[in-house]
Amino acid sequence: MFEWIEHLADWIVYDLLQLHSGAHLSEALHFFIYDSIKIMMLLFIVVFLMGIINSYFPIERVRNYLMNHKLYGLEYLVASLFGVVTPFCSCSSVPLFIGFVRGGIPLGVTFSFLITSPLVNEVAIGLFIGLFGLKVTSIYVLSGVLLGTIAGMILHSLQLENLLTTWVKDMLNNTEQQNSSVASEIIPLSQRLPVIWSEAMNILKGVLPYVLIGIAIGGLMHGYIPEGFFEQYMGKDNPLAVPISTILAVPMYSNASGVLPIVQVLVSKGIPLGTAIAFMMGVVGLSLPEGMLLKKVMSLKLIAIYFGVVTCCIIISGYVFNIIF
Repeated sequence: MFEWIEHLADWIVYDLLQLHSGAHLSEALHFFIYDSIKIMMLLFIVVFLMGIINSYFPIERVRNYLMNHKLYGLEYLVASLFGVVTPFCSCSSVPLFIGFVRGGIPLGVTFSFLITSPLVNEVAIGLFIGLFGLKVTSIYVLSGVLLGTIAGMILHSLQLENLLTTWVKDMLNNTEQQNSSVASEIIPLSQRLPVIWSEAMNILKGVLPYVLIGIAIGGLMHGYIPEGFFEQYMGKDNPLAVPISTILAVPMYSNASGVLPIVQVLVSKGIPLGTAIAFMMGVVGLSLPEGMLLKKVMSLKLIAIYFGVVTCCIIISGYVFNIIF
């Protein structure tokens, strides 16, 4: 689906600008061009489709059901499992997160999806099996789903809705007014599309600066931070290796398939598996570009709480992996 974007980025960087392959600048620029086009396409498609779904789907009933029925955590588990079947990186998951928030789905449930989606997907699972075997893969998938479920429940218990940005709150109010005004009407899709298109374009205009800034940060990290830079802090003799690895991974940015070969190299050099996986989870599930994207929908305090809770869960998961293996 995105092969043509790869070719376009290759042509701009290597043919048009005549930059050398493997150079820091060319790697960073190629990353920026490719991810900018890909994520903007995903963002528009997801926002537009969510607009169609929201105009037909009784989202108010779903929200009321989730709020008024005790599901004993199953809603968080379902959101985490939905994250497993969506093969997105952390930045690509943000558009769906915005759609869930806009639809009024409880914030903790949307967090469960946002956490699990980049960590566990079919691409990562396939690579994991090939690199580490079925047993390690099964435990990783289980820990990823549990991480998303438990972290979502923790974040929900903190009642953080008031820390969403004014942009989101205004959008939610507008959505509720529109839903209440057309609830009793049957409007054909052809008449809904202009409104849905307008809303999608407004959302894109609102998040575009944050998307580009986030991707630019990711490009700089991708092009200029060497892969072996953090290995000196991750040795098995360091009892704080897991938290250090998790925290140092935040400036980096990659999807699961991109960072797994690095994890394999780290393990082959004697880095404990749990430490290496904590590093991977930090790279994939927490990143500065993701934080920049989330800045449009969350206050800095909410982003800090979200990163803090997920970081603690990743650190615990890393220690558990080290104990098991």
